Amino acid sequence: MIVGVDGSEPSLRAVDWAADEAALRGLPLRVVYASLWERYERAVFAAAEEKSEQILNGVFVAAAATRARKRAPDVEVSTQVIPDGPTTVLVREAHNATVLILGYRGRGDVAELLLGSVSLTVAGRADCPVIVVRGGHHDGEGTHRRVVLGIGEEAASANAVRFALEEAERRGTAVEAIHVWRRPAHEITGHPLLAGEPAQVHEQRAAEGLEAALREAPAGVELHKRTAEGSARKVLLEASHGADLLVVGARRRPGHFGLQLGLVAHTVLHHAACPVAVVPQHV
Repeated sequence: MIVGVDGSEPSLRAVDWAADEAALRGLPLRVVYASLWERYERAVFAAAEEKSEQILNGVFVAAAATRARKRAPDVEVSTQVIPDGPTTVLVREAHNATVLILGYRGRGDVAELLLGSVSLTVAGRADCPVIVVRGGHHDGEGTHRRVVLGIGEEAASANAVRFALEEAERRGTAVEAIHVWRRPAHEITGHPLLAGEPAQVHEQRAAEGLEAALREAPAGVELHKRTAEGSARKVLLEASHGADLLVVGARRRPGHFGLQLGLVAHTVLHHAACPVAVVPQHV
């Protein structure tokens, strides 16, 4: 389990979530801080080397580790300062991580509500599930209510479904699984020559897809299933209010570079009212 920190308040809230997550999973937690200072400025300002170590480890990393240990005393916590840019470091660390946890923005981001560039890029490129901790409502006081799961095409959802069910089982909370459907544009024109299948057919297909995606759900997990017509982005954003976690899938195509996030994942990462888990699916 890895949490990326940079000294910002959102990254400290990510530490809280990461400590809780590590405790639930019985895993050690590694606090990672990426420092370009270590690579470039140290060579120029060698006399400040000792002071720089004190700043980096004392203020950012050690403080985050102390916070994690206080929140989850039974979790083994380690720290690491890596001399490289945060995006490069975190994407690389994700290769061997169970889960990577980040704050929704860092010290360099000025928009209060929008996602920071590092969190967005890592969520769009990481090989492991990435949880971006939005908001500050998660208090760790046993108030878990539900995990919201957005189900899309099967090729992009299988890992997300598994992740959401396992999270809910660990937390002892319910899963609200949502499959959003839309009729093709030509079917809602009203023109008799362009009329297609009735809405009930599309809704039935969505319901069948929902059942198929959840057919291996553990018996102990409380499931609430629903289909909805409209925009998946809008439906999931509305469902995120009052939720503990929103889980969505993201395709990872071999040979493709840059962000590999669909519109739904991109939108909820920016605007959801609760933490968001982006779970990659290699297709």
